[in-house]
Amino acid sequence: MDPPLIGTLTGVAFQFGECELDRDRFELTHRGQPVSLEPRAMQVLLHLIDARGRMVPKAELLDSIWGDRFVSESALSSQIKAIRRAIGDTGDAQRMVRTVHGQGYRFVAPVTEGAPHEAPPTPETGNELLPLWQPVVAVLPFTDLDPSSGRPQLGRGLRYDLIAALSKYRWLRVLTSAATAGLAGQADVIDRLRSELDVRYAVEGTLWLGGDHLRVSVNLTDTSTGVCLWADRFERRVERLFDVLDEIVSTVVATVEPEVGYAERTRSGALPRTDMQVWDTFHLGLHRFFQFTAEGNEDAQRMLSECRSRDPGFPDAHAWWAYATVLGMVYWGTDPVPDLLDEALAASRQALRKDEQNALFHVLYGRVQLARREYGPALTANERALELNPTFAAAYCGVGDSLCYEGRYREAMAHFRRSVALGSHDPQLWAFYTYGALALVFDKQFDEAIEWTRKASSIVNCQYWTTAHRAVALAHLGRVEEAECTARDLLAQCPQFSQAYADRKLFYLKRPEQRELYLEGLRSAQVPAGDPD
Repeated sequence: MDPPLIGTLTGVAFQFGECELDRDRFELTHRGQPVSLEPRAMQVLLHLIDARGRMVPKAELLDSIWGDRFVSESALSSQIKAIRRAIGDTGDAQRMVRTVHGQGYRFVAPVTEGAPHEAPPTPETGNELLPLWQPVVAVLPFTDLDPSSGRPQLGRGLRYDLIAALSKYRWLRVLTSAATAGLAGQADVIDRLRSELDVRYAVEGTLWLGGDHLRVSVNLTDTSTGVCLWADRFERRVERLFDVLDEIVSTVVATVEPEVGYAERTRSGALPRTDMQVWDTFHLGLHRFFQFTAEGNEDAQRMLSECRSRDPGFPDAHAWWAYATVLGMVYWGTDPVPDLLDEALAASRQALRKDEQNALFHVLYGRVQLARREYGPALTANERALELNPTFAAAYCGVGDSLCYEGRYREAMAHFRRSVALGSHDPQLWAFYTYGALALVFDKQFDEAIEWTRKASSIVNCQYWTTAHRAVALAHLGRVEEAECTARDLLAQCPQFSQAYADRKLFYLKRPEQRELYLEGLRSAQVPAGDPD
């Protein structure tokens, strides 16, 4: 009789060796502790356990797990290595997973079945499996193109600084330099990073220092495909070497993090829509969030809410649901009612209770506080985020918003400019420009506000508020015809937009002069008054 297909049994846990595998929760524990295992490796392990007692051909595993997608046998070998590491087996011992050379694999350890053991989460740690599924990033040694320079410490220092700065993004797992020491200089280093260390992304590069001239080249590689996701070259005149290196590190890290985020969302978005696990549901929710549409935001709120329900100990889901909800209030159809704002604040606090050192959680907490017109606490939250991660573009934007709504426009613009400088690859770059434009409108720097809206509108997914800010700035400059033309563009982008609509959506402003300045500009641009109700 053929073994049951994966997923046909429910409420079952398999015990073998010192491990327990909970099929329903897709969780593996070793000696009672959660163990990191990629979803595809987990599927391979389940298939082998279901088929225990017989040899499973490689072709069967490839067809069952990868389907129509073409992959080499080395991909399967990599998953087997990962499984053995996770369950306390080795390729030499083969106490649990045995290789039938040239044919396939057998699961040979004794297995018992029963109800899953409940490992009660503690209030501090909760379910810690999901963070172990986060993408792993490795920073490889930089190749000195002039090894005779006698300055090997330069490349080492650059690498260590990149590792330290990337590690401040708590959703990433960044390997230490010692973890990859044995792979330096190997021709197959990318393949070995993937197969031996489960690294999904690798940062590598070269440097050359001659006289007062420094050249650094950096690239980011997806180890599963070998595809370069991003590359750049930095050429600088060196007067203060460490200042130059700090600038390069800040720029590289502020670019690598959103590029990895985009790759993860793309990967999750390409997965089949059945039997998705929480981590992939979460990233699919972020994928919809970053489309910046009404439909995408609605889907994001729903998916992130699902993640919160399925894994209450997953702090990222709480924080991002709160932010998606607030953004829905500002841009789309979510009503900014007090109860929902209270729930968003509680969700963002719940994330912070899980990880107070996470700069992102402080930024998203600050976003909710801005929506609640609690500008002082929002400023504190974003400043704390910058203490934790000085390269975080969104935190600079959050400080800028907090200062802007308090009327401290010049200070705000310094932070908006920093957010734009660091956020060239951030999916919210258009928003950094747009929020900066609003501060310039409030400061009556209308010409510069128009320039910032022009830059924002050149970015894909830029939203209608950018056009509204431009119409207001043009109207206050007395460029009435241009303002009216821009207002028509605004109504094409957002047909329901009106003065009354803007008044409702600007609920996060508490200074009457800011709101009146904005509405006066809309009136002068001939934006319809709308229904005051």
